[in-house]
Amino acid sequence: MFLSTTLDPIVALVSLMAILIILLGLFLRKIKQPYIIGYILVGAFLGEHGMGFIKDAETIKHLGEIGIILLLFFIGMEISLLELVKKWKIAAIGTTLQVIISVLVLMGIGYFLNWKIERSIIMGFVISLSSSAIIIKLLEDKNLINSKIGKNVLSILLTQDIIVVPLLIIASLLGGEPEPIESILLMSVGGVLIILTLFYLYKKREIKLPFSDKIKKDHELQVFLAILMCFGGALLASLFGLSPALGAFIGGMVMHSAKSTDWIHNTLHSFRVLFVAFFFISVGLQINFMFIYNNMITIAEVLIAVYIINHIINAVILKLFSCTWKEALVGGALLSQIGELSFLLSFSAYSMNVIGNYAYNFTISLISLTLIISPFYIGLTEKLTQRKSEKTIE
Repeated sequence: MFLSTTLDPIVALVSLMAILIILLGLFLRKIKQPYIIGYILVGAFLGEHGMGFIKDAETIKHLGEIGIILLLFFIGMEISLLELVKKWKIAAIGTTLQVIISVLVLMGIGYFLNWKIERSIIMGFVISLSSSAIIIKLLEDKNLINSKIGKNVLSILLTQDIIVVPLLIIASLLGGEPEPIESILLMSVGGVLIILTLFYLYKKREIKLPFSDKIKKDHELQVFLAILMCFGGALLASLFGLSPALGAFIGGMVMHSAKSTDWIHNTLHSFRVLFVAFFFISVGLQINFMFIYNNMITIAEVLIAVYIINHIINAVILKLFSCTWKEALVGGALLSQIGELSFLLSFSAYSMNVIGNYAYNFTISLISLTLIISPFYIGLTEKLTQRKSEKTIE
């Protein structure tokens, strides 16, 4: 009776969440799989379509968005702009080809399934975007961020984050609700400012931050300066209608140029772990087990098709840009899932009646499942390519 009257539901939920993550994390570590899978499964278990413990999914989603901002900020701090510029061809051409080929393939499939042309195009957009959150986390865990394949994959992921803006504009046109000219102009100005910022960093090579000397040994002020650089960049990007995560990435690159990455890493690392976990929990919250069960065969067929299509397209693109076949196949696997930005595209299309309720739920289920399966699929591809290499050497 005492517990039932004094137990705080938020405290109980956080405690339960932590217990489940620890138990699943220990199991996943034993089978050498990333904790990301555990976060998604915990969200699915606790969510509305699971045990129903989490009622306020929107709050978890917002906390998850903070995690993505922090993740991209940290990646920006680890990236050399000089190296990134060298990869512009694979980033621009590769991403464009990925979108065009995906749309053409889905238009072909849609023709036989009697889909509307608008639905086929939107679905092509959806499957063409990979998961920055999943892949960047995996590249970090595998120490591949600064490898050749890591840099190639990262350049494509970042370009996809940028290209989602014109894809959303096209989606709005397909829905008969053209994007206001003011929004388009604002996005364009934001894009120009980002390019100018990158050009400035490229030319200067190294910059000096205001007050950096005065707070060198002041840990408390370092926390708030780090937060300002991260979320200040995210805020500026969102003011121009661009992805906040993209703004945080630029903020991270500014910190890289200022040679201030060590103390920021120590200051914000724990925050990043916590909020990135919230992001993947929010993905799990959207999984509807009953819908998946009722459409199991269709979802499985499309799931296999998505992995095959994305793997082949990305592997060929990477091979065309100086990767070996082994690197291209692993890179294709890394980019073969559907990304978190596709949730945004799907919701946009749904809200404008380009896709209906069934297609929306189907797409959400498909995206969520590809995120869960992705680490296993990548691991299997790595093992197969490694075994092939060993046989070739023998």
